[in-house]
Amino acid sequence: MKAGLSTDHSERLERALLSLDGLSVGDAFGQMMSTCARSARSVVQRGGLSSGPWWHTDDTQMAMAIVEELAAHGAIATDSLAKRFAERFQADPGRGYGKGVRMQLEEISRGADWRQTSAAAFSGRGSKGNGSAMRAAPLGAWFADDLTKVTSQSTQSSIVTHMHHEGIAGSVAISLAAAAAWRSRSSALDEARNAIWDAVLSSNTPPGETLDGIRKAKLVPPSMEPENAARFLGSGFLVTAPDTVPFAIWCAIRHLDNYHEALLSTLEGDGDCDTNCAIVGGIVALRVGREGIPTEWLKSRERLDLQPHLQ
Repeated sequence: MKAGLSTDHSERLERALLSLDGLSVGDAFGQMMSTCARSARSVVQRGGLSSGPWWHTDDTQMAMAIVEELAAHGAIATDSLAKRFAERFQADPGRGYGKGVRMQLEEISRGADWRQTSAAAFSGRGSKGNGSAMRAAPLGAWFADDLTKVTSQSTQSSIVTHMHHEGIAGSVAISLAAAAAWRSRSSALDEARNAIWDAVLSSNTPPGETLDGIRKAKLVPPSMEPENAARFLGSGFLVTAPDTVPFAIWCAIRHLDNYHEALLSTLEGDGDCDTNCAIVGGIVALRVGREGIPTEWLKSRERLDLQPHLQ
């Protein structure tokens, strides 16, 4: 084992890779179905899915960089992570990166300091986009034994591109939800659902619009149709953390024991489909395990270009 890594490094890596599988299948599935989101259920029921490979987006690209960073160092080193993000972007820029992050990564690739590029985004306010939340679930998986560390490490991951406090809050909330999903995986369903709500509504999630939205999401009954819940909470049409994270957490908790149904229901809310499904998939996979991800969906997702020793 590499010096400085924890004795349970391989166990942490395995659960991060599990979350990454859930995230990447969700990302690819959501991207593929984004033009027919609200009719996705009927497409699946009549066997209309493509056999693949299903193309994934920047959600998965950046999540892979995080998993590689954790595998190498056991924690987030911001300079190293910024380099990994930029290298992946340079190698394959056509993955649907948002304009703000694309500009940042282009500047980092030319030698700029991520501290400057992240702070300068959106006229010096920093990004409150959902881009740091979309990639955060594997962080929660890795640090699931310590929610305080989940918060600090997710913050470190976020600030490389999303320095606005809402961007950070979105990343932290999704990491906490993923950690709680793993920690409660052997608990009864209602107990596990409550554990996730408790984790994301704790003092670990920074206060603000995103946390207020999560509080609203907890009040939305699971019986409500996702389309109506999306109208109430937002589903990523604004591509911000406050407009995305509450709905995604509600969807994950609503179908915590059923990956297939979780993604179909998430699509019924429309919005930022690939990101919503990536977030939900990365959380729910930690409850249901790799065997809970539909086998054909996992096979159809394009092969992940992780470093060879991680495949």
